[in-house]
Amino acid sequence: MAKQKKNKRTKKEEEPLIFEWNEYHQRFQSRYISQTYNVELDDETLRDGLQSPSVKDPTIEEKLRIVHLMEKLGIHAADIGLPASGPRAKADITRIAQEIFDNKMKIRPNCAVRTLVDDIKPLLEISEKVGYPIEAAMFIGSSPIRIYAEEWSINKMLRLTEEAVDFAVKHGIPVMYVTEDTTRAHPRTIKRLYTTAIEHGAERICVCDTVGYANPLGVYYLLRFIMKMVNSLDRNIKVDWHGHSDRGLAIPNTMAAISSGVNRVHATALGIGERVGNTQMDQLLINLKLEGIIKTDLRKLTEYCRTVASAVGFNISPNYPIIGEDAFRTATGVHAAAIIKAERKGDAFMADRIYSGVPAAMVGRRQKIEVGFMSGISNIVYWLKKRGIKPEEHLVEEIFKAAKARDRVLTEDEIMQIVKYSSGGEIQVKKDSLKSWDKGIKFNKKNVSLKPSTGKSLQKSKSTRAKSKKAVKAKMTKSGALRNR
Repeated sequence: MAKQKKNKRTKKEEEPLIFEWNEYHQRFQSRYISQTYNVELDDETLRDGLQSPSVKDPTIEEKLRIVHLMEKLGIHAADIGLPASGPRAKADITRIAQEIFDNKMKIRPNCAVRTLVDDIKPLLEISEKVGYPIEAAMFIGSSPIRIYAEEWSINKMLRLTEEAVDFAVKHGIPVMYVTEDTTRAHPRTIKRLYTTAIEHGAERICVCDTVGYANPLGVYYLLRFIMKMVNSLDRNIKVDWHGHSDRGLAIPNTMAAISSGVNRVHATALGIGERVGNTQMDQLLINLKLEGIIKTDLRKLTEYCRTVASAVGFNISPNYPIIGEDAFRTATGVHAAAIIKAERKGDAFMADRIYSGVPAAMVGRRQKIEVGFMSGISNIVYWLKKRGIKPEEHLVEEIFKAAKARDRVLTEDEIMQIVKYSSGGEIQVKKDSLKSWDKGIKFNKKNVSLKPSTGKSLQKSKSTRAKSKKAVKAKMTKSGALRNR
């Protein structure tokens, strides 16, 4: 009887298969054991993400669909635009905010505004129209280089902060006070700006790595300084982290921010955003899930990313983590053989992890084995079996020769053409099960011609084909080549 696939294992059962160095300190250093993280997510796709010069503004229908997918992924908040940027932005923000309210969604909207009273007024109008207050993400530059370029004085910045925060709070608008370029700002400036905003009613502050300058150690030191400052004020102030990818450190920086105790982190689908983009929401969700920080069902993650990509005109590269076409796809003989062996043991857990750091099933995908110039016989037998086609020896031989003669992976159409001609015309497909398939057919590369297949070779007579197979088998037996590839 075929083994039944085992999809779920206890933590204790998983340990013998994968040694978890990522949790080594948490297991053996007592000061880490009690650490828990209760972090929220703020999706910036529809605001900061659209600042990328390579994307287009989605239609309102596309924006609504994206927000619903955010909701399904358990994302807590979303920046839905900058109301002062124009009539279209204001109309879209109003429609999205109304959609959230009408559908009783858990996700909470916020909007970007400059630290100016005139920027807050359009947001106030939208809030009054939809019937609930929308959080203001009130931003102002904070680094010496920005202050110098703008010819600001610290006194002017403090005055603008007081006026804008006072106006928002007076009209019932919650304030998240955002200091741009915090990771290059002087501690004295940071402290004065945040303290002023908090004293005038800001409920949140947001620490920003606006140009992707920080590294994880820098994030730790900066947030240690800010957390100490916030705690000294003896108020219930939330702290957000907003990162960018200019140095390729957006994910490690955001994870460092979470370990430093921030309450909420910002990200965008596929990391779209200005220059090289923001923290990647999809990769962040995966890392949070793998670290056990969240328990969210991520099977909608692929749909979320592809919906955003389509809406903004973004091409997902094949090797993009988790979502890319090649994320769970292999044509390499050794890798494929390991996956196949795991499947033949009836162990879905093992098959999904033996050559993958992220389980494909976590995001509603599966491992995919292709046939190409680096493939072995096991790839071909598996490929045929998956499609219910009997892996006859001559058929496997022809596909193997075709694969070795190409400089790329064979397409499904190309392999099916070989199947068609090898079977003498119509493709005969039979239902089969991987649970009971045999070890397949094995060849030695040295004993198989690598010349491209021709119609003539595919139409050999039965007697000639039988002789050829007998000769190949004899050579293989003699050379001990009947081992798995």
